[in-house]
Amino acid sequence: MAFKKTILAVTGPSQGDGDLKLAADLCNEIGAHLAVLVVVIAAPPPVGEYAAVVSQAWLEERQADENLLKKRTAAVSAFLASRGLSADVSSEYPEAGWADETIGRRARYADVTVVGPELLAGEMLKSKTIEGALFSSGKPLLLVPEGVRPTLKPKRVLVAWDTRLESSRAVRESLDMLIGADEVHLVMVDPVEDEYHHGAEPGADAAAYLARHGVKVIVDRLPSLNHSVADVLRRHAVDIAADLMVMGAYGHSRLRERIFGGVTKSMLEDPSMPILMAR
Repeated sequence: MAFKKTILAVTGPSQGDGDLKLAADLCNEIGAHLAVLVVVIAAPPPVGEYAAVVSQAWLEERQADENLLKKRTAAVSAFLASRGLSADVSSEYPEAGWADETIGRRARYADVTVVGPELLAGEMLKSKTIEGALFSSGKPLLLVPEGVRPTLKPKRVLVAWDTRLESSRAVRESLDMLIGADEVHLVMVDPVEDEYHHGAEPGADAAAYLARHGVKVIVDRLPSLNHSVADVLRRHAVDIAADLMVMGAYGHSRLRERIFGGVTKSMLEDPSMPILMAR
């Protein structure tokens, strides 16, 4: 499997260059191309009986947004030129309703979308980037929280395995990194031993698949002991000193996760370490 050759970073008008530096360092680590998408989400149009009155103000706001987009795009271009790496920059001014699809379409032409701490600190653009990458690109997403140094050449990896299609996809998308790692922990929390779930020996089939690719895999079966699956995974990642967590995203629907919670929702809200997600 070819290693990742194009990394996408999404940036907004009020962000600094921290996420761009992070993405650029990842590109330098593996000799990849950096694609940067500058996004300003358009101000919603006025509605109702006062629409005609405020329409001029709305037009002026949109013009200000477009000027801000041009300014930020120019600043990003200057930053990329100063770094001397293979890179390109594009910009979009989408309506909020389809901003995720706009970002997702751009992400289809990258191997991974990186969401750094500056973007994670926001709200609207953060959610649109994550949903666009996961649901509209067919490519994985790398979450990088504040205070950690990410790598695309991890030494120890925790793979959160639950036999769902999303887990399988995450493993496939990360296989090149897993092959290069010194240690890969295939982790299951409260695995169910039957033919429709984990099989007679939970993790055995997945471990055999990885081993055939040359992955140095260790199977860890963990009890939850009344803790959430997300907390068990976080704690075990610390215990094994993992550089990266790999997991499938949204094994349940987005609506169900938003209402009832889930591992994906918990990890998106509190990514305590670099996490590669795929769906």
